[in-house]
Amino acid sequence: MYDNFMGSRISKLRMQKGVSARDMSLSLGQGVNYINTIENHHSLPSMTAFFYICEYFGISPKEFFDEENSNPKLLQDIINELKSLNDDQLSSIFTLIKNFNK
Repeated sequence: MYDNFMGSRISKLRMQKGVSARDMSLSLGQGVNYINTIENHHSLPSMTAFFYICEYFGISPKEFFDEENSNPKLLQDIINELKSLNDDQLSSIFTLIKNFNK
C-alpha cells in the first residue's frame, strides 16, 4: 500500500514543484533514475532518503502522508502568510473561504 502511495505522492509533489524526476534525483545526490524507481513502485527510499525528500519539497513527514492535503507546500505558505494578519483581516479571509466552500 505505502509503496504505491509513496511513489504516487512523490510524483504529484514533484510535478507541483515543476521538476523532472532526473533533476530531483540529482538534487538529492542520487543516480539519475532514483526517483523514477520509487515513482514506478520498484523501490522505496531509506528513512534517511525519505527525510531528504521531505526537505526537498519543504514539507514535514506528517504533511507528506496527509492524503487530504493535496498541496502541502502551498497550504504551508498560505498559513505562514496568514500568521502576519490582524484579527479583522483573518476574519475577512475566513468569510471568503467559507463563501468559496458553499
